[in-house]
Amino acid sequence: MKKIGYFLFLLLVVQQTNAQDINKIIKKNYVDRIIKTLSSDKMQGRATFTPGIDKAADYISAKFKRIGLKPLTGETGFRQTFFKYKISPESITVTLNGKAIDASNVMVYGNASESLSFDNSNSDGWIKLDDTKPFMEQFRPLSRSGKKQLILVDPKFAADFNRIKAYLSQGSVLDEKEVNGKTAGIVFVLDPGTTAKDFKVDIKNKLTKMPLFNVAGMIPGKSKTAEVVVFSGHYDHLGIMKADGQDSIANGADDDASGVTAMIALAKYYKKLKNNERTLIFVAFTAEEIGGFGAQYFSSKLNPDHVVAMFNIEMIGKESKFGKNAAFITGYDKSDFGKILQKNLTGTEFTFHPDPYPKQNLFYRSDNATLAALGVPAHTISTDQIDTDKLYHTVKDEYSSLDTENILSTIKAIAKSAISIIKGTDTPVRIPKLNN
Repeated sequence: MKKIGYFLFLLLVVQQTNAQDINKIIKKNYVDRIIKTLSSDKMQGRATFTPGIDKAADYISAKFKRIGLKPLTGETGFRQTFFKYKISPESITVTLNGKAIDASNVMVYGNASESLSFDNSNSDGWIKLDDTKPFMEQFRPLSRSGKKQLILVDPKFAADFNRIKAYLSQGSVLDEKEVNGKTAGIVFVLDPGTTAKDFKVDIKNKLTKMPLFNVAGMIPGKSKTAEVVVFSGHYDHLGIMKADGQDSIANGADDDASGVTAMIALAKYYKKLKNNERTLIFVAFTAEEIGGFGAQYFSSKLNPDHVVAMFNIEMIGKESKFGKNAAFITGYDKSDFGKILQKNLTGTEFTFHPDPYPKQNLFYRSDNATLAALGVPAHTISTDQIDTDKLYHTVKDEYSSLDTENILSTIKAIAKSAISIIKGTDTPVRIPKLNN
């Protein structure tokens, strides 16, 4: 009995010590400083390919260095750099039935070459959209057709036309293998005409090779070095937007400075703890907002069979629909990841819940998706009430809108709940792979 009592006493002491350690290591002012910095106007909204995201990468790298993380194997620093091609429209000339069309009434979709010319003799011809059917219902299949074709669009669809044209004017991002490999080009012309007996299209684009960079560091495992646990968040956002009053900077405080802050705080905590048997990787992804390119590149550099679990953290800046001390996990039913986390929180106030927004398809909308598709128990942890969040993707997503106590409690809950996974005593079951 004495031995059992002594053991229980030691267990209580260890639990109390760990609780004290986490409160000493992950402090509110530490969390506040990181979020304020990442979401400050100086970062200019952290849009991909801008000076603002470069500043954010430098800041995160400095945090990793101070914590004492090591660069990933094969990397000389914390930036994991890769390249994409940005294709930007330069000029578009369309003549229709002998008349030059104003460029403001022309929209090109699906072209990835520096130049493309076609007419009714060497293309897939022309069609006119049915003005009795919704625009998007017709646009989607056409955009996937891979044709060289001219599409006449009735002016009644001007609002839809201009909305998509504005988005496409920002350019698109391509892999090197896609550049000059696509000779398609769907050209939409806003015109009241009903026929295109004669037409000619000339398209010129600017191709620029651009660097992108994740910021990643690691804590090597002690006895299970080949087994990897990933903690992540995306540090890019939308940059400069259409002004709302005097403000035009989309600061992205919740989306996703909150998640990146959590990832950095967890790196600090586990580095101090020094009890990870498995290798821990901490990564701030780039380009989530424009296609998830950062997570895709990162995943391509790993053997997914070696990745035991992924904690992707996105938007934890506000109280969840489940109230205080609660968060949800996307894809909860796809593995026992959530059950393991909740088991490790036994005796605490914090609870993890299944994703309450299944119609939003959040599991495959964030940076966990690439590894999840490869069978990794890769899940996103969030508290955002996405169905009612009016600040999402607006210039109002600022530090002042955040509940920092919610952020702090969520970070500490993740830190505690992941312990058995990083120690190697729990291994979440694999997720069924997606068919390619």
